[in-house]
Amino acid sequence: MREQVAKLFLDHPASVDETYFEHMRFAGWFAGTLFLAATAAAVHAVLPFLFERTASSAINRMHHRIHNRFGAN
Repeated sequence: MREQVAKLFLDHPASVDETYFEHMRFAGWFAGTLFLAATAAAVHAVLPFLFERTASSAINRMHHRIHNRFGAN
């Protein structure tokens, strides 16, 4: 049973060459960035003169970071 629980928490982080806590940190950064980008986009939807490039810039940064982790292409 203990091995099954460990497998649930450790297999995916290991598959991207990270420890559980490294993966938690990256996923937390990703979620926080998505949240801020979504908030900026929602404000922009109502007030189009604000945050004109904020969400798209955040998405581009995220795309670059996720595709360049550990030298991956």
